[in-house]
This record gives sequence, C-alpha cells and structure tokens, in this order.
Amino acid sequence: MSWQPTVFIALAIVRLGRRFLIVHERKHGQRWYLPAGRVDPGETLVEAARRETLEEAGIPIVVDGIVRIEHTPLADCSRVRGIFVAHPADDTPPKSTPDRHSQAAAWVTLDELDDAARYPMRGAEVRALFEYVSAGAPIYPLSLLTCEGAPLTGPS
Repeated sequence: MSWQPTVFIALAIVRLGRRFLIVHERKHGQRWYLPAGRVDPGETLVEAARRETLEEAGIPIVVDGIVRIEHTPLADCSRVRGIFVAHPADDTPPKSTPDRHSQAAAWVTLDELDDAARYPMRGAEVRALFEYVSAGAPIYPLSLLTCEGAPLTGPS
C-alpha cells in the first residue's frame, strides 16, 4: 500500500442567536458557504477555523466545540474535515469589501437561505448543518482534539 497525503480542512458554523455566518466565496462559482479552508502547516484545526473565519468573514470567533470530524479516503489522498461550532468574539460586522479571501460575508437566518437569488449556496450541506445545530445537535468538547502524547485525563 502506498503512502497518501492527507488534507485537513476546518469549517466553522458561527452562530449569533437565530443567525448564522455565511461567506461569499471567490472560488467555487462564487457561491455562499461556511467559513472554511485548509489547515496551514504548524496550525491546529481550531486555529484554522479561527483564521479562516477572520480572513473570509472579517469576524473574530470563539470556538465552542466540535460538531463532527470527517475522514474521507479518496483515490489520490485522504481528506479530514473538522466541523466546529463557534460564536463571534465581539460585535465586528461581517466583511463587505472583497479581497483575496472572499467577496463578502453575511448573517442569515434559515429562512433567508431560501432566497437562492440572493444567496446561491455551494450545496445543501450548509442548510443541513445549520438545521442540525439549530435542532440541538450534540456539540463535543474541544478536549477531544489533542496533540500526540498529551497526558490522558478523565474521571478520577
């Protein structure tokens, strides 16, 4: 069996009350999606979620927990996606001026996602994740992610 590279991607479901943060992408047909992107060398999944949200949406976040970790083996590589739930660290408004990271960002309700003319989404995944979190999905503690060799902790 040959060695395959693994690509790590962090996605942030950023919630503010009934509203969720979406990003108008520069790539992928310039559709709307979650703040997301590859993890840089030396960076954790959580750090990548924070950085990507700040770069793409202009909003600093506090990561609250893990929605899920996905591992997908592909023909030429493997992909690991960390999907996190977060909230804004302050009241910074979403980005409105395009740059190299994104076109803009917006706070939307689930009902507003139905306006496909205004918010053409990259796929149904965004709504599914927002509905899942809105319905009270389990949010797992960040302590599930740790570095190799970290001390084991648990009930005494």
